[in-house]
Amino acid sequence: MGAATGSSAAGRGRRDDHFRTFRGRFGTPTAYALAILFAGGCTFVALAASGPGADAVNRISIIVVGLLGALVAWRFGAVRAVPDPGGLTVVNYASRRHLDWPEIVTVRFGPSDPWVHLDLADGDVLAVMGIQRADGEHGMDEARRLVALIAELGEAPEPEQR
Repeated sequence: MGAATGSSAAGRGRRDDHFRTFRGRFGTPTAYALAILFAGGCTFVALAASGPGADAVNRISIIVVGLLGALVAWRFGAVRAVPDPGGLTVVNYASRRHLDWPEIVTVRFGPSDPWVHLDLADGDVLAVMGIQRADGEHGMDEARRLVALIAELGEAPEPEQR
């Protein structure tokens, strides 16, 4: 694809689009909205509460629970995979891992998988929660784009070639 690797401004634009972040289409905005709702809703309830049981300890507890719920929801929204010419950084709920392109052997996205799985050269399997089955055809398109990136930027060599 000459335009993607050419030196024209349009070619560079297409190449930059090639490296756009993989992110859930519906899950990400929903998780962020829930985080705001948790934090704002619990804070509102805590500040508006009156009568028996509306003492400072209970109000602070309600706010803390809302903030913890918001933190969990925010982490759900933060899942993504960030490609660049040097590799792929996968951010899941509780972990972040950078992979060089040659470390990725295959991409699996079976019909019952909720998200993409990468088979790695060291034998590990890594979930990429930023490409989700719940996104329907968009998720499938993103999986195909990831496969194309891996093919372009260096699949891991077969074990007998090392």
